[in-house]
Amino acid sequence: MYEQVSHSLLNEMLQSIKPGVRSVDLQHFYTRLGANFFAIYSLFHVLYGERDDFKEQMRRLVETMVRQYVQRPAELKTLDLEREKDHTWFLHQKWVGMALYCREFGGDLAGLQSHLNFLQDLGVNMLHIMPILDCPKGRSDGGYAVRDFRNIDTRIGSLDDLDELIANLRKRGILLTLDVVVNHTSDEHEWAVKARQGEQTYQDYYYVFDTRETPDMFEESMPEVFPETAPGNFTWNEEMGKWVMTVFHNYQWDLNYRNPAVFIEMLDIILFWANRGADILRLDAVAFLWKEIGTTCQNERKAHLILQLMKDCCQVTAPGVLFIAEAIVAPVEIIKYFGEDAINAKECEIAYNATFMALLWEAVATKKTTLLARGLRSIPNKLERATWLNYVRCHDDIGWGFSDIDIQQAGYDPRQHRQFLVDYFTGAFEGSNAIGLAFARNEKTGDARISGSTASLTGLEYALANNLPDEVESSIKTILLLHSMILAFGGIPLLYYGDAIGTPNDRSYMEDEHKFNDNRWIHRPRMDWDKAERRNMPGTVEYQVFTALKKMIAVRKEIKAFADLDNRTLIDVDNPHLFVFSRFDYPSSQSKVLVVGNFALTPQPLALEPLRKMGFFTLESVKDLYSGEQFSTRQDNLLIPAQTFYWLET
Repeated sequence: MYEQVSHSLLNEMLQSIKPGVRSVDLQHFYTRLGANFFAIYSLFHVLYGERDDFKEQMRRLVETMVRQYVQRPAELKTLDLEREKDHTWFLHQKWVGMALYCREFGGDLAGLQSHLNFLQDLGVNMLHIMPILDCPKGRSDGGYAVRDFRNIDTRIGSLDDLDELIANLRKRGILLTLDVVVNHTSDEHEWAVKARQGEQTYQDYYYVFDTRETPDMFEESMPEVFPETAPGNFTWNEEMGKWVMTVFHNYQWDLNYRNPAVFIEMLDIILFWANRGADILRLDAVAFLWKEIGTTCQNERKAHLILQLMKDCCQVTAPGVLFIAEAIVAPVEIIKYFGEDAINAKECEIAYNATFMALLWEAVATKKTTLLARGLRSIPNKLERATWLNYVRCHDDIGWGFSDIDIQQAGYDPRQHRQFLVDYFTGAFEGSNAIGLAFARNEKTGDARISGSTASLTGLEYALANNLPDEVESSIKTILLLHSMILAFGGIPLLYYGDAIGTPNDRSYMEDEHKFNDNRWIHRPRMDWDKAERRNMPGTVEYQVFTALKKMIAVRKEIKAFADLDNRTLIDVDNPHLFVFSRFDYPSSQSKVLVVGNFALTPQPLALEPLRKMGFFTLESVKDLYSGEQFSTRQDNLLIPAQTFYWLET
């Protein structure tokens, strides 16, 4: 869009570009900058237009984009052009991800490289390496308290090692996802160090206050993220003699995006990692980017404006790079992190479907899908050029953040039902074999989240330890049922390292002085490669889980209907134990897949006549695309075995 004021300013700024830079081929940069500049200018003006130095800060922003474009490697610029032509490339059903910790998975970057065959054997072609940037030992929050945004943890290697890994991944056709923590820094970051030393420039990078007056006003409405281990949202710094906002831990200082210098610094860091070769950048804690007195300081409109501005700037310099929004918030809020555009994602193209994950675990506990189906209908429709990350487990805990209204309409009391889920997954509920731990229990409200591995939460750890073959089989079925849902639902399925071989809880974190007070480390295990080798030994649990998931992934990649093109319909059936939805090949709609999951411990009937009226089961038989089984449709019901899924081609 052309607009005289903004483009006059742009022309003025471009005239000042250094002659050496102008000699570089900037054709594509100028085209993208011209197309995006009115939006960039407008957003920057809304955020910072009242400042006296607005024009100078605007100039710095454009100079940052130009400099990073000039430094962008030629092969990445070529990749940008390819992805611009195929702008929905990431919605393809071929993508399957895995999240892992480098140190726990392979020891270091070289060790990770030596085990890439494990990923490819399974069918994974998108790798999310959990945070690897330089952090203080013991005060890192699992890698999210960054001391240096442009260097990696020396314990896992060097930037040269990372470059080698990136080149290897690209040859293998594996996408790389890296983390950028945009909300806060470590208190040992250079900016924080200079702030403590009294430099006002860097104190302005954070929320710093002389007295408790303003912090107390914030605290009136701000919730506590970690009430057990990090109560409150402000920390007194003795050296500085001031209060600093520390929403997560006292060693993580929140960045102040009211300062445009902070935005420009963080954009520069995002583009640094884009130029290093990351295909996808996971932006951590985006819900917290803007703080406002009188609010929860989460999901504020200006947090969205910051993300929109980051995306517009990145689309100018590195348009082939995608953003993941790490925002584990209510469904009505999470959908906003895709952006406000009717079609294109203007903030982050990808977001975690945390609600789907939590609802799946709720169905495991209740053996019913009533809340699962109702809760998913409460999630607003996403944008066309956006997609979900669907997952069973991740590095974080499981929170029961679905709607109280949905819980009530499913027939439960919200408080009692959440307590039941905590009891069930900690093994306190009679009949539960789950071995999980309550995390971040809030004594004021009684709320708690859950830590634990997939194998332990499904009862596999308990069944193996007590030599219960039937329970082992039941747990394996649950593991496969959960993964069948995320692989078929629509979006990018994200597996968690260790789950493909049934890795149980790892209690060794209790022996580490830096980890023992954070029980999430129980599901951040060191990869057991001897156990992983048993995936090749028929008859073992590892073989059963791995081969089933491998086949599931391979079949998924062949089914065009599993691409994420807004081609899913949830279907109500008269059976509270069954979860049913259809997928169709968009835009032709000629190929349909009916996905059925039975969460009960007994076989359940699926009534066919209502589905015939919807256009399903019109032929004499249907085929399960996963198992290859054929089923006659000339019957009233199709019996779905206990804890089993079908991908029925109809």
